[in-house]
Amino acid sequence: MKAKKIDNASHKYKRQSLKHKQKEIRCSILIVCEGTKTEPNYFNSFKSTQQGLVVYDIQIKGIGSGAMTVANKAIKLKRDNNFDRVWAVFDKDECTSKCFNEAICLCNNNGVCTAWSNEAFELWYLYHFQNVTTGLHRSQYADKISSAVNSSSLYKSKKRYQYAKNDPKNYEIMTKYGSIESALKFSEAQHTGYSGNNYASQNPCTTVYRLVRQLLGRDDELKAELIGKIDA
Repeated sequence: MKAKKIDNASHKYKRQSLKHKQKEIRCSILIVCEGTKTEPNYFNSFKSTQQGLVVYDIQIKGIGSGAMTVANKAIKLKRDNNFDRVWAVFDKDECTSKCFNEAICLCNNNGVCTAWSNEAFELWYLYHFQNVTTGLHRSQYADKISSAVNSSSLYKSKKRYQYAKNDPKNYEIMTKYGSIESALKFSEAQHTGYSGNNYASQNPCTTVYRLVRQLLGRDDELKAELIGKIDA
């Protein structure tokens, strides 16, 4: 049923696009992040981009607090502003299972999209290089990312690469030496293999791919919705 809904949205977007060939469609997206550097640095690479007809105006707020605080902040900002989409980005990390699950459900119940990771955002980076299907502790990610970059056939430097969590070039590094298409494919396959709402038990898993796909202009349902507002 979900596939049919997406397919219908895609056809609707293509039909409507023909009516708006010369128009730019603005899309405002707010991304509220748990971290103040890691996630904001990454998503800043997508700021104010145009994908086809849609121009994405992206605002990013890193609040330096845990999952539940991020969820509540995102909900408040959604209520107080007029964004087309609001995203909450947070990790399992040291958050209790109860708190993590409740933060996701709270967002879902208040129209806030979630890009959560179990255990950490770095899982998204690792998916650029390999299909991770067994649980990892967050302390393992840095070494695995470093090893993956150094093993990449595209990495030619004689200097050994060492992953740095807050490096503003992480987006460039991951996409240059890894594959964002692989990351999208691997992470979605792993996520859709789970069921239920005990998200804390779903390790490894990240839904960052949903936000990235939207920022890449591949969310036809959103684009059809935006065009629909123009026609209304």
